[in-house]
Amino acid sequence: MAVITTARRRATAGIAVLGAAPLALTVLTAAPASAHGSLSDPVSRVSACFAEGPESPTSAACAAAVAAGGTQALYDWNGVNIANAAGNHRRLIPDGKLCSAGNDKFKGLDLPRADWPATKLAAGSHTFRFRATAPHKGSFELYLTNSSYDPAKPLKWSDLEEKPFAGATDPKLVDGSYVFDGTVPQRAGRQLIYTVWQRSDSPEAFYACSDVMFDGAAGGTASAPSAPSEQEITEGETKSSVEHGGHGDDDAATGAKVTEAAGTPGAAANAPEPDSAATSPAPAGPNLAETGGSSSTSYLTMGGAAALAVGAAALFASVRRRAASTARHGR
Repeated sequence: MAVITTARRRATAGIAVLGAAPLALTVLTAAPASAHGSLSDPVSRVSACFAEGPESPTSAACAAAVAAGGTQALYDWNGVNIANAAGNHRRLIPDGKLCSAGNDKFKGLDLPRADWPATKLAAGSHTFRFRATAPHKGSFELYLTNSSYDPAKPLKWSDLEEKPFAGATDPKLVDGSYVFDGTVPQRAGRQLIYTVWQRSDSPEAFYACSDVMFDGAAGGTASAPSAPSEQEITEGETKSSVEHGGHGDDDAATGAKVTEAAGTPGAAANAPEPDSAATSPAPAGPNLAETGGSSSTSYLTMGGAAALAVGAAALFASVRRRAASTARHGR
């Protein structure tokens, strides 16, 4: 009986290993993908709030954003995107939701307020920086608000100039950020720069709202915001994965749901593309790899999971045969 019991235990162990194979397949193919970037100079609204600290932001505007949309939006500061935008930004993003790109998770960024942390800016030449945690080929377009803009009202497409005042295609990557120059038009007071980064290797696009304050503005100005530091990026992504379940759009605390772009029922419009996952911040220097249209990663993932399943099945069969043989000879 002792021999039979031992054999059964071995068989049970084999079943457990086999049962783990589908689980491993699920883990390998459904691992959360990291998002890809945001403007850091002038710093975007979501990046500035993340740098303040998602759990206890110091500015009233960032605290209000957390109250409206939860902390996950700030941990996912580099993921304000639409996966299937394909240049249709104005059609897909409704007025009043430009800063969130129509994604309910980031709805706190759309709050109409005149006290968002703002970067001081002057007309003339300026060097822009876009922090890329997963770089891609593509083009940048920067739009400045016009004379009709009122920061105390929801941002509309008509509040932006019709044409971008600055932009670049496949700009140089320096220390993990895309860097390009542009000429800032004359403005006065509090304004906003709206950035669109459209990938050329995918229909995916990213968006950012950067609050700026021109010299000579009436009234007090907000304290100069900071872009996320390397340490904050690392700690934030770790905390997001461990405590906030990765980069999910659903938020039970706020009722935020995954947003779907028009014409693509069932598609998670703001889910980063699985072929461009990067779970750690982009390293500095010219060796930063560019990701894009290749599907080899998904094939390798599925192949590895399949091999695991086949191996587990073989192990299970071997254990069963050994158990049966032991049971016969032990009688």
